[in-house]
Amino acid sequence: MTVNFRSIFDVTYSEWLEGLGIIEAEIPDAVILEGSWWREDRQKDRLSYLENVRELNFPDIFWGKWKNKKIIFCMAYGAARAVEISHIFSFLGCKLVIQIGTCGGLQSHLSPGDIILPDEISCEDGVSKHYLNNTKIHANEEWITRSKELLTKRGCNVYVGKHVTFSSLFAETVEMYKSWHSSGFLSVEMETAATLAAAKKFGVEGLSIIVVWDELTAGRRFLDPLNKTELENLHKSNQDVYEVALELCLEV
Repeated sequence: MTVNFRSIFDVTYSEWLEGLGIIEAEIPDAVILEGSWWREDRQKDRLSYLENVRELNFPDIFWGKWKNKKIIFCMAYGAARAVEISHIFSFLGCKLVIQIGTCGGLQSHLSPGDIILPDEISCEDGVSKHYLNNTKIHANEEWITRSKELLTKRGCNVYVGKHVTFSSLFAETVEMYKSWHSSGFLSVEMETAATLAAAKKFGVEGLSIIVVWDELTAGRRFLDPLNKTELENLHKSNQDVYEVALELCLEV
């Protein structure tokens, strides 16, 4: 008996369109992904900016219009989920993939609400390696520069630098924090490397815009309270990041 294996990499262009329930003319210009536990509230807020929103045949993948651009928005928590969305729409030919969300700050000068634009990302997520021949990936420099311009105009504190994507928030150790800190990494989260790796495989530009929540060098995790000012800064930056991501979509 002949065994005929097929992988996701073998799924065709037309099969993806049919599976998603879209036509070729609806292939998005850009994809925005966000990783968060607070899925329901965050998703409701993000989708409120878009017009003609509909959920595609696969759950939690939303198609909508932002002015004259077609947008996919998906709450994708962790590398294993984020890579799926980036893979599908990069394969179909979107022009830009943007990862947003929150992160842990690994340097003492970082505070809640500060924004990180990772330029060099260390891939410790367990997924990116299947898309790359390297342990690092770089975000698109031009989009980083443009993002910084737009965020700075909004009064945001913005830092560009090294970032690490790790597999699980719960598996991180103090020893890891110390190593990442001493190696000069600004931040850690769970999606960026995988999102950018899948985009890169299919020749699509990508970047990440993430907000500092945890102050890891001070021993403060997301379970620990923030004061009123810190909460306001965190909330403002989360809105600024999404709105800037939408502005970037207009430029593809």
